[in-house]
Amino acid sequence: MIVPAGPKTCHWGFFDAGLMPVATVSSGSEVTMQSVSGGKAVLPGEGFHVPPELLELHASGEPAMPGHILTGPVAVDGAMPGDVLQIDILDVQLRQDWGYNVIRPLAGTLPLEFDRMHHTTILLDLEANEAVMPWGLRLPLSPFFGVMAVAPPPGWGRISTIEPRAHGGNLDNKELVAGTTLYLPVFVEGALFSCGDGHGAQGDGEVCVTAIETALQGRFRLTVRRDLDFAYPEAETPTHWITMGMHADLDVCTEIALRRMIDLVSTKAGISREEAYMLCSLAGDLRITQTVNREKGVHMMMSKALI
Repeated sequence: MIVPAGPKTCHWGFFDAGLMPVATVSSGSEVTMQSVSGGKAVLPGEGFHVPPELLELHASGEPAMPGHILTGPVAVDGAMPGDVLQIDILDVQLRQDWGYNVIRPLAGTLPLEFDRMHHTTILLDLEANEAVMPWGLRLPLSPFFGVMAVAPPPGWGRISTIEPRAHGGNLDNKELVAGTTLYLPVFVEGALFSCGDGHGAQGDGEVCVTAIETALQGRFRLTVRRDLDFAYPEAETPTHWITMGMHADLDVCTEIALRRMIDLVSTKAGISREEAYMLCSLAGDLRITQTVNREKGVHMMMSKALI
């Protein structure tokens, strides 16, 4: 199944548990979802491919809230609150030959440092899989979706896409490329999976607020898991387990990610929490996910070979 981007399949700027699904799949099925990014101000001008559905979204009116254009939600048959949705990211492809980066005053990791808007259109060399920077640097691309989420708890009402939370959302975790798996707790019937905020490349931190923002196509396998007890996003790569922490305070982010890794290591390795805490100190890697989404992020990585 392919879910294209467009006015009938996208929601712009918000999550809401009351959104009706645009498609429904059975657990264990694959779904391909297309995304677009950006408002009218970031369009690149002549000479670049602009997905027509992005222009259709612009023509349909201003977004309900400031935030990201998200494709979905896709319901997964049988998913119920208390379950976990396993999202296997099977493939991620670029859909256009450009991306953009924006620096805004009063935003980013240095909100008072830059006092003028700075917008850059970045050429994407799809054949070489590189971004061509304005000063000539050819930057390798590693595309991923900045936003992957299920619906939030119904009691939260309509919320912004900007802050990452327990339902996922704007995680901006550059590890979540093709070949990795994300686990999200389910809060509503059907889970209601959405994705967007395509990134061509991003550093840990995403310090100026934007990565190389672009349009992507992702192929996912969505599986309902009832044998897992995750109340918070977790992930794995072929080589590492990943725990996450999101909070306005980076210290608290670190504590959340660390506590979750201690629990994961203790359970999977069959060792005490003290031993797991020691292993985290000796071999775990804490990384700053992003410092710009009001709720900041830290993730911890642990090699699977050690546990």
